[in-house]
Amino acid sequence: MLLIKCRRLKRGYLLMKDGMGFGWLNTGHRKKLVFMIVAVLLVSIFECVRLGIIMTAKSEYYMQKADELHQRERKIKAKRGRILDRNGIVLAANEVVCTVSVIHSQIEDEEKVIKVLAGELDIDVEEVTKKVKKVSSMEYIKTNVAKEIGDEIRKYNLAGVKVDEDYKRVYPYDELASKVLGFTGADNQGILGLEAKYDTYLAGTNGQILTLSDAGGIEIKGSCENRVLPVDGQDLYTTLDVNIQKYATQLAWETMVKKEAKQVSIIVMRPDNGEILAMANVPEYNLNSPYELNYEPDEEDAQKDKVDLLNNMWRNFCINDTYEPGSIFKTVTATAALETGVVGLNDSFTCSGATVVSDRRIRCHKTTGHGTQDFTHTVYNSCNPAFVEWGRRVGTDNMYLYMGKLGLLAKTGIDLSGEAGTIIHKQENVGAVELATMSFGQSFQITPVQMLRAVSAIVNGGRLVTPHFGLYTSSSDGSVVNEFAYSTQDEAISSQTSETMKKILEGVVSEGGGTKAYIDGYSIGGKTATSQKLPRGSGKYISSFIGFAPADNPQVIAMCLIDEPKGVYYGGTIAAPVVKTLYENILPYIGIERAVQLEKNDD
Repeated sequence: MLLIKCRRLKRGYLLMKDGMGFGWLNTGHRKKLVFMIVAVLLVSIFECVRLGIIMTAKSEYYMQKADELHQRERKIKAKRGRILDRNGIVLAANEVVCTVSVIHSQIEDEEKVIKVLAGELDIDVEEVTKKVKKVSSMEYIKTNVAKEIGDEIRKYNLAGVKVDEDYKRVYPYDELASKVLGFTGADNQGILGLEAKYDTYLAGTNGQILTLSDAGGIEIKGSCENRVLPVDGQDLYTTLDVNIQKYATQLAWETMVKKEAKQVSIIVMRPDNGEILAMANVPEYNLNSPYELNYEPDEEDAQKDKVDLLNNMWRNFCINDTYEPGSIFKTVTATAALETGVVGLNDSFTCSGATVVSDRRIRCHKTTGHGTQDFTHTVYNSCNPAFVEWGRRVGTDNMYLYMGKLGLLAKTGIDLSGEAGTIIHKQENVGAVELATMSFGQSFQITPVQMLRAVSAIVNGGRLVTPHFGLYTSSSDGSVVNEFAYSTQDEAISSQTSETMKKILEGVVSEGGGTKAYIDGYSIGGKTATSQKLPRGSGKYISSFIGFAPADNPQVIAMCLIDEPKGVYYGGTIAAPVVKTLYENILPYIGIERAVQLEKNDD
């Protein structure tokens, strides 16, 4: 029985001899052994090939990595690109400053270093001592040091003290266009406004100062420096005109003081292409000290977080905030009525002083009523009951359609961050009352720049443009690097309707509610508005006026908004004269000549 069992066990076995004699080895184990030997050989071959590649093809790469492990880096800041107006006047520039640092391993006379740096930099001795005595690869003592002070420190020739050139952002005009330009942070990165929006172009690429260090990261004395030069940022040319911006800002300040208003905003734009020539939002703040409040906080403000106060100070009302546009929106209702054909120029409406929609009584600003008037004169008179009727004829679907065509249901795409969006009823939830109030600019909110864009499309032939500031960037030698393009939408409305609306709005200024914007010798079109702020009954208003010139071929369009004026608050009374004064000064400047009326000669 034993012999039979052995024979059966010998199947799949090999007789092998070792130091102890003969034994049996399972053939399955043999296969595994062979596989392991082959695998080890393949891995060895692969590693040999890989090491060969490293030693030949990639030797420079790994040598570089090794060097980097023993190099200390000091930044050479790139010069930030300037921001200029359309005529090349500098709005944001750079001032050469210094960064002072110490390398502990190289310091030979600690006491002298401490004494010099504390004295020259006007820093507490204890603070300097702490940094000088700290065993580290490098310690920054102070940044944004005046170049003159940096040069004085260099004269001491102190071992272990490094004085590297740096750049500090400066704004030659302090507060001018502060809420458009924005400012930079400690590392010269854009924080707000155009500085943030175009930071990629303005920033440039920092350079490096590389010095050898030991395994502990301590710089080796006497080692040579390798420098990687910085690449300067590109200059940004904008649509702004310094002279127009200055005058708009001055006028806004005067208006705010005169009317004891909360704030005043003025926008000046080219309606044909969306280039913004000026955008003033007073009170502005000082760009060279943006973290200082531009007013003395009262007891209520003293309880608030300073960050919240600063954020409010930095806000650009023209794009960051929404408001009810009021009667200026009637230009949209009138345009929609003409485009859809539901109203003709000869259609009439009799105003008795009020109209009733469902259970809501809607009054006209003229409580005694305007009597019977045609379509054109309902615009001249800014008659609420008439526009309720025009809005009813237009209907909800068409009202939303033309608000969309004129850009009022979407953001403008202006090249500034933080643009607010439209606040409006869902279309399916609009009833008779909502449609009625919308027809004269209530029960929804938009931004001032949205309203300005819509009116521009109404008077420029029907082209919806994108308001913007960026024109192009250039290199240090003045050559253009990037030209910026902005979307336009042709035929937002028909050219025929645009021509009709231009004539009607010119009549608003010549004989309607906007007569205080009339300038002898100039054809000006426009529309007034007086918007009640929420909550209703607060007694707070925003008075506004949009005017364009020349009326038959608009080259410029301007908007003035006065927030919470004291006393008289009607837009036609207090906002229209502001645009008049503005145009009296800037129209000749931009080349729009006053028409000369020749008197008849009896001879």
